[in-house]
Amino acid sequence: MGCQQDPLVQAVCELYEKISCLESLKPCKDVNMLMTQLVLTCMPPNYPIDVTKLCRKVQEMRSKLIKLSGEAEGLLESHYSSILASYDNPIDHLHIFPYFANYLKLSQLEFTILSQHHSGGEPSRVAFVGSGPLPLTSIVLASNHLTKTHFHNYDMDPSANSKALQLVSTDPDLSKRMVFHTTDIMDVTCALRDYDVIFLAALVGMEKEQKIRVIAHLAKYMANGSILMLRSAHGARGFLYPVVEDSDLRGFQVLSVFHPTDEVINSVIMARKCSALNHEKGSPLGPIMMPNKCCEIHQVFNPLNHGSIAEELAIEEKSS
Repeated sequence: MGCQQDPLVQAVCELYEKISCLESLKPCKDVNMLMTQLVLTCMPPNYPIDVTKLCRKVQEMRSKLIKLSGEAEGLLESHYSSILASYDNPIDHLHIFPYFANYLKLSQLEFTILSQHHSGGEPSRVAFVGSGPLPLTSIVLASNHLTKTHFHNYDMDPSANSKALQLVSTDPDLSKRMVFHTTDIMDVTCALRDYDVIFLAALVGMEKEQKIRVIAHLAKYMANGSILMLRSAHGARGFLYPVVEDSDLRGFQVLSVFHPTDEVINSVIMARKCSALNHEKGSPLGPIMMPNKCCEIHQVFNPLNHGSIAEELAIEEKSS
């Protein structure tokens, strides 16, 4: 059966045609309905599909669909950021955002994964690349989990940073611990060494080549031993977000990969910056995978009743 005959692929293609014909992706009844249908279509966690191996025509559609979904997501966040800014204390009303519960779960997952592998206690400085107008991950982590950490949020869009700053400016604690930088992360070099942990948003680098360039840039400038937390997608969820493979993480030691099976769409990858870089050739060494069997991580998440496919990556013997 060709990939275009696959029922899920057919459904996604039909939704893409409808979404691409919309005059605007700003939140409204039609946009909300179609985007919800798209998410529900792509949500089944164990659907037997590898979106990176589909035929060229579907790959081209997928690339366009990720961009449309990213645009719609950005407009939705901007819309709710404006609404939240109308409150005296925006942080007290974050629950009005329709996907806030998902961010609570995702942030809990990321914090738990980070706690398993980051020694030395709470990180002092964290960067979030691609924070957007509604930086919920930074806010939730800073409020609930990393309560002493300073967060540096990077976004290229000045209006996004302006909106985000409004949300935390009235909070006596977060206003002191959250900084917003309007710049392309590719223009940030030595400053990247100052962060213990860097989070890379799923939609930073929507094209594969862009994502790899961003990861390579981080590998070049991050401090040895610092942590990179990436968001990816698994299975059919790869129609919504770019897929990051371990082979993309040159210069990093992959510590864990976590694929949620519930309503949290993004997978989480944690990697440590390696100390050995081939500076002469200008390219980092390939990814190093931890030789540990998966056991700890799902023990961590089962108490949360959070469905998952968890992997502690193990080195596999390859036939010569």
